Formats: sequence, structure tokens, C-alpha cells
Amino acid sequence: MKKFDSNAKNIAYLGHRWASIIVDPIKTFTSLVNFPGYLKDVVVYSRMQNSEAIKFIDTYPVLTDKTPSTPYDPHYFYQDIWAAKEIYRSKSKVHVDVGSNIEFVGFLTSFTKVKFVDIRSLEVDLQNFEGITASILDLPFADNSVKSLSCLHVAEHIGLGRYGDSLDPGGTQKACRELARVLAKGGNLYFSLPVGKPRLCFNAHRIHSPKQIIRYFRSLKLKGFSGIDDNGNFERDTKIETLARANYACGLFKFTK
Repeated sequence: MKKFDSNAKNIAYLGHRWASIIVDPIKTFTSLVNFPGYLKDVVVYSRMQNSEAIKFIDTYPVLTDKTPSTPYDPHYFYQDIWAAKEIYRSKSKVHVDVGSNIEFVGFLTSFTKVKFVDIRSLEVDLQNFEGITASILDLPFADNSVKSLSCLHVAEHIGLGRYGDSLDPGGTQKACRELARVLAKGGNLYFSLPVGKPRLCFNAHRIHSPKQIIRYFRSLKLKGFSGIDDNGNFERDTKIETLARANYACGLFKFTK
């Protein structure tokens, strides 16, 4: 029964992913259910004392935010906190990030200078920020030159064409090799990606086992491993085996050279 439920869930997710290319069925259903409440709020609000005029041209229906709890992506939420704390504690004067969440990169500029590398340019006017347009497979840094380096939820996409990069089955492994090349001796690399039972979800991402990633970084030393499990729980300093059989967990690796 458990296996049947798991298969049914996977089929449901598959249907949702393909349908979402045209329309998100979950968002559409939720919007239809909540639309009468929206119309009720329009009427009630317009009759309240000192209420502003509601002009149709300015209406902006948001119908999916009435939730009992604040939604968030556990992978990005916990990984960004984990990495930011580690980088802050290291007191690095300059930090290089490759392709991570831009909000995370922005927060880092509040306490250190950041060089942000991405295949797509990021045009922002921000103190302590330098944007560099380049590929993770050809980083514009000399061997052993970067003391503080991060790459969060990025390498699993490399070689799948999702972001305009070339197709390459060895994309993730080559990205890991390039990160290891530029990391300075004694420097720190903060790295994350989906972990669990290995598989390809074309063209979104790959899922690797934690041991695969350690092999990809065989020239580096693992200093710490944390993660976010399938239920969205953050596990600090957990064992590699804990997430090895996961479906879609997130591995947080700290390496040094």
C-alpha cells in the first residue's frame, strides 16, 4: 500500500509538472475557490468608513495567499542561513559566489565584499558587489586563488540546457572539478545541491547521492555535512547515510583544500 501511495504521488507530481507548462492546475483551482471571497472583500471594504475608492483598472486579485502558515522553500531557506553564518564566522574580506540565489548574494554584501559569477549577467547597483558574467565550467580565477567560495543549488543544473548552457551529461562533475581548481589551499567551499537516490529530472536538475559529491571533490577535504530532509527539516552535522536514501533532500557540504 505504501509503494502504491508513493507511485500515485509521483504520477500526480508528473502530471502537475507537465500541465504547469500551460497552466498551474493547483493555482487555478485555489484561485477559483477563493474568488467568491475576493468579491465579498471588495464589497465589504468599499462600504467601510474612510475606505479608498476601488477602481476596476487598479484591481489586482491575489487569490492564493490566504494560507494558515507562511509558505517557504526549505532548501533555499535553510541553506542560505547555513552558508551566511559560516561565511560571517570566517570573517572573509572577499567572498566569491557562483550562481547562487541572488537574495542570498545580496545579504552577503552587508558584511563582506562579494564577487558574483553567473552565466547570466546581474545588473544591480549595490555596494560591495561585483558581477562577473562567466560559466561555472570556466571560472575566471587562477588555480588555488579563492579563499572563500560558495555554490548553492547550482551544480545540479549544469549541462541540462535549462539556463542556456550547453548540454553535457558530465556537467555537474565538471562544475565540481572547476570549483575545486580555484579554491585556495586552506580556503573554504560551501556547496549544496539535491541529494538522495540518484536520478535525472530533465531538464530541471539531477539528484546525486552524497557519496557521489564527495567523490567529485576527491581533491578536497570534507569539513562538515548538514542537510534538509524530505520533510523540510534542517539537520546540522548529520551523517552522510542519513540522506542517502532520500527522495529530494538537500545536502550542505563544507569543503577545504
